Amino acid sequence: MNYICEQAIEFKKKYPTTIAWRLKKHSEVIKKHLSADEAILYVFAGQKSPFIWDMFSTYLVALTNKRILVAEKRLLFGYYFISITPEMFNDLSVQSGILWGKVFIDTIKEQVIINNIDKRSLAEIQNRVSEYMLEEKRKVVKVEKDNYDN
Repeated sequence: MNYICEQAIEFKKKYPTTIAWRLKKHSEVIKKHLSADEAILYVFAGQKSPFIWDMFSTYLVALTNKRILVAEKRLLFGYYFISITPEMFNDLSVQSGILWGKVFIDTIKEQVIINNIDKRSLAEIQNRVSEYMLEEKRKVVKVEKDNYDN
C-alpha cells in the first residue's frame, strides 16, 4: 500500500463519519501525477459534489510541498484530476452541518467543493491547508519581488 493511501486511511480512522470509498484506487491517481521532488504533507477524503445526498463521488485531496492535488479514479475507466498551485489558490472556507461538513477550495478558475466530511475534521483541514498556502504565497510574492527589484 502506498503512503498516500495510508494517510487517507488514517484520516478515515480518525474521522470515521467521513464518507469515502476506494481510497487505494484514488491514491493511485495522485501517485501517478506526483513529481519526483514532490512530497505528500497531508491527505483527506470526501465527496466532490455540492449535494449532500451524492455519496458516490469520493475524491482524495493531497497537500504536497508544491500544490494541492484533487483526484478520483472513476469506477470503470479513467479518472478526474485537479492540480491547484499556490498562485491559483484564492481562499479556503469550511461549513459545518448537522452530520457532516464541507470544504470550499476557491481558485481563480473554479470552486472545488468537498463534502460529507466528518465535521470534527474541519478545523484540522482548514488549519493545515491555510497555513501551507499562506507560506507558499509568501514564497511566490518574495520571488516576484526579487525579480522586480533586479
